[in-house]
Amino acid sequence: MADPHPAVYEAYFTRTPFQLLAGVGWKRLVAFCVDSTGILLGGAPARYKAQTAFVPWEDITSVVVWQQRMAGPSMDYVGVHRRAGAPELPGANRKMTPAQAARTVPHVEYELLRASRPINFWRLDPHRLQAAVDSFAPHVPVLVYQQPHLR
Repeated sequence: MADPHPAVYEAYFTRTPFQLLAGVGWKRLVAFCVDSTGILLGGAPARYKAQTAFVPWEDITSVVVWQQRMAGPSMDYVGVHRRAGAPELPGANRKMTPAQAARTVPHVEYELLRASRPINFWRLDPHRLQAAVDSFAPHVPVLVYQQPHLR
């Protein structure tokens, strides 16, 4: 995915000793990348190869940043809405059922949840994300979903 275009947006996982224990080594792992070909959603460092997914622009209908509130701090995510019939993506949420997803994050569509990655051990720069998407796929909107406050 190494596109020399200046608008390419790459974010890397912070290196941790856990990488060495998980057998990934000490190399820099791409957490998220936007380039001229599409979007790379990096897998969790412990399961990087098995969970990493590439989504070409022709399959993407929007990019979504969303949040999951939990008992402690909330978790931010980034994902993609994809065209109907797009190939299945690997990922940690792949085996989640629609009912489980509705209970966990009712404000996020099931397929979006399955095509999302937590922003954990890396940072998302929303301005660079928007600039990269505008540069490579100006027809694709970048959306932010707000979770309703729990009472």
